[in-house]
Amino acid sequence: MSVSSTLSIDAMGGDFGPQVTVPASLACLRKNPDLKLIMVGEEAVLHKLLEPALAEFSGRISIQHASQVVEMDETPQKALKNKKDSSMRVAINLVKEGKADACVSAGNTGALMATARFVLKMIPGIDRPAIISTLPSTFGHTHMLDLGGNVDSSAEHLYQFAVMGEEVVKAVENIERPRIGLLNIGEEDMKGNEQVKAAAKLLENSALNYIGYVEGNSINAGNVKVDLIVTDGFVGNVALKSIEGAAKMIGSKLKDSFSKNWLTKLAGLVAYPVLKQFKDSIDPRLYNGASFIGLRGLVIKSHGGADALAFETAIHLAELEVEQGVIRKISEKLEVALAQKAAL
Repeated sequence: MSVSSTLSIDAMGGDFGPQVTVPASLACLRKNPDLKLIMVGEEAVLHKLLEPALAEFSGRISIQHASQVVEMDETPQKALKNKKDSSMRVAINLVKEGKADACVSAGNTGALMATARFVLKMIPGIDRPAIISTLPSTFGHTHMLDLGGNVDSSAEHLYQFAVMGEEVVKAVENIERPRIGLLNIGEEDMKGNEQVKAAAKLLENSALNYIGYVEGNSINAGNVKVDLIVTDGFVGNVALKSIEGAAKMIGSKLKDSFSKNWLTKLAGLVAYPVLKQFKDSIDPRLYNGASFIGLRGLVIKSHGGADALAFETAIHLAELEVEQGVIRKISEKLEVALAQKAAL
């Protein structure tokens, strides 16, 4: 049974703004009768787009005016200083004020992270927030963090990421003891830099289900199932963008190969059901939505170029994390983990 939740939607964020966020939001309201949404942005624009649905979802959808928009190329510093009435800032403020259980935005990642950290503050015991998301793999999918929240991370930060990430995976996947791997250039103990080796020692001595080092191929096609892969934001973001680029290249190459002549087009037609199944299994829209964890409130980041289906996926992730009480569970787990670590 779903839990009633109220989400604030940064309706103006992303490459397409309300043209994507509004239809995605309405689709979610139709699927979950316990969901309430606060659409944040320019009132006149949103009212025009939402007017046909206001009666249908009376009491479940409202508009919160915000006079500014954070541009996709705007610096975090500028957004914090000059855009205090942006749809992004107001949406996060609603979480801070307890009027919303979580915020969903497709806006500028740097500005969103900086604003969320400034407004919501950190969970006690956490030094830095991290970004976690889901990636397809031969085992179905895996979760990975940090995906760009922190360029440099110490061994202690990587340990904190693992503690927080475990709770997200448990909530989203309903796995009691997620298998956790530390991303490295090899599986052997002697490999890796000092930061990774030190993090491995912390994880080995923890109560987490740590299985050791994993290599880059374990993200999508490793020999061993890994539920959570931990790395720093620099490596994680490079890996994520590399995976996205490889997927686009494969899609482009396949399309070109099946379009060369009538014979290849016929082969493509015969193979269409299999190709469609493959495409659907790795469709990035079905994996859209990254959680900012370590904050005292839930913030879900959608890809800036998301279409309505992808943004809908991000909203569903917010619903699930609210329902599972992810923030509370991270706080409780962290308290226990830090106590165990201090006793070593």
